[in-house]
Amino acid sequence: MKILVPIKRVVDYNVKVRPLSDNSNVDLTNVKMAVNPFCEIALEEAVRLKESGKASEVIAVSVGKSESQEQLRTALALGADRATLIETDSLLEPLAIAKVLQKVVNDEKPDLIILGKQAIDGDNNQTGQMLGALLDYPQATNASEVVIDESSVKVTREIDGGLQTLELTIPAIVTTDLRLNEPRYASLPNIMKAKKKELNVISASEMDIDIDSRTELLSVELPPSREAGIVVESVDELVDKLRNEAKVIQWVYW
Repeated sequence: MKILVPIKRVVDYNVKVRPLSDNSNVDLTNVKMAVNPFCEIALEEAVRLKESGKASEVIAVSVGKSESQEQLRTALALGADRATLIETDSLLEPLAIAKVLQKVVNDEKPDLIILGKQAIDGDNNQTGQMLGALLDYPQATNASEVVIDESSVKVTREIDGGLQTLELTIPAIVTTDLRLNEPRYASLPNIMKAKKKELNVISASEMDIDIDSRTELLSVELPPSREAGIVVESVDELVDKLRNEAKVIQWVYW
């Protein structure tokens, strides 16, 4: 079984992002970049499936600038067998990424595609669903457990109020949730081995795909800073404000 894992280059989640002075975008000058955490969870699950003997090959793929090779090397150090970068300088939206991944899937013919459910820089949660629609593949979102049989994959996913188990015919698409997170760390020997693993770079312009953006980023702003609360002099004043201003206390008539 071949597993394809798309990964995305994002700002490291420990970094506090700041907008540019004109609020046109996020300031990425000298900012530490990393693999999107949800994509890393997807890669962890793919490597575990390979280690259990359920998969024979794990392929990491990324769409973005040439700097994304750094994140692909990280994926190779974590256990991926080979990697492919679809290089473009354009700022791609989920639909364009899904179209590119569709082309990669048609070329690689993977049995299972595991994606992170969302990217922390966009929170769109769209690429997996769009890819499933383009490929006409069955899909399970927010997976907390993945079990592979001979011709199907059973996915336990979180829903409001409990868990739901689905059985998908292969090939299929799965997007991972936080409950699949079992952190792996790249050891120095694996980092050295990753430098020798295959990493192909393909220009997005060679794919003959329409990746033009349909949306425009108007502005980026920081959330409003939290302000100190109101100091009250007595319990009666507190109750009055809760009842008349916050309206969280109501009169009760007996």
